[in-house]
Amino acid sequence: MEYEPIPAADEALAKEIIGAAIEVHRALGPGFIEFIYKRAMCHELRLRGIPFVCEKKILVPYKGTLIPGQRCDLLVGERVIAELKAVTEIHPLYEAKVISYLKATKLRLGLIINFHVRLLKDGINRVVR
Repeated sequence: MEYEPIPAADEALAKEIIGAAIEVHRALGPGFIEFIYKRAMCHELRLRGIPFVCEKKILVPYKGTLIPGQRCDLLVGERVIAELKAVTEIHPLYEAKVISYLKATKLRLGLIINFHVRLLKDGINRVVR
């Protein structure tokens, strides 16, 4: 199987998402619950004019039907999924969850952003399908 690079537009959007997350983390720091960071990220993305859907419902294709019930934290620009966390460590299941979102939506790039870190750069994980 040949590797296809992530489209430049998706990479640029991911950088914008990370920039917004850095601003949220700079203003709030670690210690709040995930809900607070999600609302702050939505506000920051709105301020920056970056289109997004919060708690986007995802339909999972299965043998000719679509099963409802999944939802991702943020779908940004209809191109990148951002899963927000406020946890001590990123569990491998979080990555599996983002991969499942990417499969169901046929997108390629996801970010897991953990705000429960001293430096946000240590809390950013890229997930590529």
